[in-house]
Amino acid sequence: QVQLVESGGGLVQPGGSLRLSCAASGRFFGYYTLGWYRQTPGKQRELVAVITSDGTTTYADSVKGRFTISRGNAKNMVYLQMNNLKAEDTAVYYCNLNWATQDYWGQGTQVTVSS
Repeated sequence: QVQLVESGGGLVQPGGSLRLSCAASGRFFGYYTLGWYRQTPGKQRELVAVITSDGTTTYADSVKGRFTISRGNAKNMVYLQMNNLKAEDTAVYYCNLNWATQDYWGQGTQVTVSS
């Protein structure tokens, strides 16, 4: 059973930074992707950034140049460094693992950008 646990959300002023962490536990191997999605009320969940098991990264246009996704030395950790945050980045951020055609989700962590 795969489980994902996020941490690191919170309240930050515009222009500030936050770092989200996600720990994945359970059995997965071979090719997989780890990523971050976000969702605001009334809207669909959207991709923020994804990193594959071989290190390829993909970013939403809205976060390119401001956010960086990375993996820890252990394959089960993924991070999202968010810089120059804007009010429109306010959302619940979810960690995602896609492996063997299955999607696994964390419980979400709230990020609020406000002065």
